Amino acid sequence: MRTATRPGRTRIWDRFAASDPGLLRLMAGLRTVGAIALTLAVLALIGASKTHLVAGAISAMAATFAIKEKQQRKQAVTLALGLVVALAAMSLGALLSTHVVAGDLFFLALIFAAVYSRRFGDRGTALGLIGFQVYFVSLFVRAGVSGLPGLCGTLVVAFVCSALVRFVVVPETPERVLRRLRAAFRARLAQLVSAQIELLDAGPDQVEKALEEVRRHTARLHESAMMIQGRLAEGTSDSATAALVQRRIADAEIAAERLGVLILTARSAERADTLTLHLPNAPVPAASDRLRAQDDTTATLRRDLEALRLLVLRPVAEDRGTGVAHVRNRLLGYRDEENLPRASAAVQDVFRGIGETGRSVLGLRLALDGPQDESDDTPSTTRSREELDAEDIAIAREEEDEEDAHGPTGWKRPTTRTAVQVSVGSALAIVGGEFLSSQRWYWAVLTCWVVFLNTASTGEILVKGYRRLLGTVLGVVAGALLASLVGSHIWTAFALVLLFIFAMFFTAPLSYALMSFFVTAMLGLLYTLLNTYSTGVLVLRIEETALGATCGVIAAALVLPVNTDRRTDELLATVLKRLGEVTGAAVDQLSGGPAIELLDKARDLDTALDDLRSSTQPLTHPITPLRARRQTARYLVALLETCAYHARSLAATAELLPYSKTVAADPRLKGAGRRIAHNIDVLVARVEDDDTEGVAETGPSLASMLETDRPGLPRHDRVTDRVLRHLQRLDEGVIGLARPLGVPVSTPADTASRGPAA
Repeated sequence: MRTATRPGRTRIWDRFAASDPGLLRLMAGLRTVGAIALTLAVLALIGASKTHLVAGAISAMAATFAIKEKQQRKQAVTLALGLVVALAAMSLGALLSTHVVAGDLFFLALIFAAVYSRRFGDRGTALGLIGFQVYFVSLFVRAGVSGLPGLCGTLVVAFVCSALVRFVVVPETPERVLRRLRAAFRARLAQLVSAQIELLDAGPDQVEKALEEVRRHTARLHESAMMIQGRLAEGTSDSATAALVQRRIADAEIAAERLGVLILTARSAERADTLTLHLPNAPVPAASDRLRAQDDTTATLRRDLEALRLLVLRPVAEDRGTGVAHVRNRLLGYRDEENLPRASAAVQDVFRGIGETGRSVLGLRLALDGPQDESDDTPSTTRSREELDAEDIAIAREEEDEEDAHGPTGWKRPTTRTAVQVSVGSALAIVGGEFLSSQRWYWAVLTCWVVFLNTASTGEILVKGYRRLLGTVLGVVAGALLASLVGSHIWTAFALVLLFIFAMFFTAPLSYALMSFFVTAMLGLLYTLLNTYSTGVLVLRIEETALGATCGVIAAALVLPVNTDRRTDELLATVLKRLGEVTGAAVDQLSGGPAIELLDKARDLDTALDDLRSSTQPLTHPITPLRARRQTARYLVALLETCAYHARSLAATAELLPYSKTVAADPRLKGAGRRIAHNIDVLVARVEDDDTEGVAETGPSLASMLETDRPGLPRHDRVTDRVLRHLQRLDEGVIGLARPLGVPVSTPADTASRGPAA
């Protein structure tokens, strides 16, 4: 019974780890709830009043979630400085409680300083947030001068308890987070392979659903890769190890995504477009009879995909024995032409894709788990290991050279505009909130503050305000119900508060509306504890929330506004520039140019694309009335995701050049990439200046270079062939971007008629 339940538990845990990469949401929730629970326990032991219990709970929450630094030493310094800021904020809140005008002016100054301090990085952001939240606590509990010593003591208890939970009870180190993120990447990679198996087996009626699952798991795998990228510097012992892990993660991501395209192509009547994996609701390619459910080749393909999934998940400690080695050798053997089963070219490409993905999994296991048993290796597996070892040595050498050549760099965030906007919006919220309630006006200010967090345009603020209002309305209903049930049971109410706080932190990255729901329901319980609960208070909460969101939108629209279109255009131009940089550098290196760090450039492209995707949310939100515009925005983002995939693949191939026996520079590729570079420049010019008259050029297919004779090399070993396919898809993607952006496209005849000057 015990052995039977263990695999089931493992599968459940793998799914949970994949749904919460690095367990970041789980640990944040546990850390915050633990800090609050410990604070409440200590305050209860010393006989603190309910007011002090509520103040301590909110302060412990602020002291815990505000700090985002990754190194524990930096966290400790920020926590100590945060206590000083909190004591100052509470003292000023109590001293100014009887001076309405002076208190409001100070609150506005504090809001400006809290937002402006974000330009000083994580520490500035944390201190600003703590100052704002603790001043808000002073308003919430109606702090006065007479009760100030007790409230300051409560703050000390809250911060000490937060430190104990952070550093002792639920310790978090960059190395530990990175280990969990890597486990999540493996789990998500295995889930993607499972989705690809479902796509292979899906009947005509299930293809669309199976393809949507492949899209979803591909995006989730990419999300995990980006999260690991952000933690490598702090979570690894040196830059060479970080570069090696980065390379292996990138290899596995690219290989798995390419495998999905190959499976889709194998079961389609023609070669599948990569865009199909990135565009939601894209039409499903017409099916072919190359793969039949009962065919022996299809059964072998399914068996090998299952074996690949198990290799991804299998711990290194369980690799003993010849069974695992046999499976690994079989998969890696598909990289050699003679080991491929007899099938159509498209189906054989899937087996090659399995072999390349198996190689990337082997590299990932070597990078993450260290050397493994090589006694049962076949020549194919030995060749793969030698290639990976050569890459490891070259990566380590490059990182040493780079460390000698480059020093640390710094950068600042433009926050002055946002600070002014929040201050103006908060001033409007104070005035309007006073008309609604002279006692609860600060809820409008809090909403105005919150809708500006992590937003950069008027449209983003509008969408966030709408989601907060929706969550608040639903939370008021839940809060009214719970308050009537809890009554005077203090510890039952605090237990529910802890539960809602955990749910708030766990759901925050997933749904802002859901987070707002838990916040409002929790506040209903806090009002019950303070004996200030009434249905009217919760209705007032809705009114203040609507007012605060409206004030935020007004301030964003009238004070130093950032139009959603302008913001999107700026980010679109950045993505196109990054795309041009990655493509140009990769093609130059593949043509025989000097070696440079390409994967960092590729990740910069991915980061810029994530920013663009976030900025287009107001355009793609279901409530937007502009349906055609929403479809255009989705199409542009999907095309750019497709182009980014091909650019990453080019960069990964180019980085093999210095140490691979199978990849050689080909000077012809420089000419093949010239047209793409020109067209990207034209697109950037059009996005940055609507009056530009540049023309995107088309011409003979770049893939026509595949027909060039290269005697003695079997077709599947021509790395130039694969590079040209990526370039061809990039060329098609860039031309696809030209049309919705309003860039004219010339035909080959137009180009010829303009003569040599063109």
